[in-house]
Amino acid sequence: MGPRWKGKDAKAKEDSEAEAQKEPMSKMISQLQSSLIQSDATVFLSGNIVRVAVEAEQTDLFVKACFGQPVSTVEKDKKWFQLGLEEAFYLCYSLKCIKINGSDSCSQDDEELCHCMKSRKKAFSFFYKGYSHLRLKNWVVRPGAQYGVDFVVYRHHPALVHFECGELVLSGGDDNDCNGRLREWSDFHCTT
Repeated sequence: MGPRWKGKDAKAKEDSEAEAQKEPMSKMISQLQSSLIQSDATVFLSGNIVRVAVEAEQTDLFVKACFGQPVSTVEKDKKWFQLGLEEAFYLCYSLKCIKINGSDSCSQDDEELCHCMKSRKKAFSFFYKGYSHLRLKNWVVRPGAQYGVDFVVYRHHPALVHFECGELVLSGGDDNDCNGRLREWSDFHCTT
């Protein structure tokens, strides 16, 4: 089964498909990666908030590649994007296109950064594994709290297609699941 294209009629759905073919997600991510490497982008981590200052052309690339959310500010020269912990770590660890500075303003290596992320989100390792697995397969992964799941997964940009499925991150088969999910019927019912 193919993607469920957005549009009210067949022509609008064909237009969505043509736009996705013209600019595949892998191309958008590659352009974002290249732009961030060239600009030597640095991301600031404070608590559970990850923010990156971007130039005007990078703003468009962040939106097209579906990373983060724009943050409104009064600054006219700089735009800011807020990233999820998994998104920031993916850009740093997997794509090697950003550097993350903690509250002490010093860059951290991958191992220190992973430990830092785990201290901010207990189940970070499990969430990152689920996020990165899908991103590496060229799926678009977005937060899914409004749908009762951890992530929603799209084949192309969310403006062009409906999401394919929801991802619920569980830490394993033991009774000590750190997410505390699906322990009661009501949890399962809300998720489905």
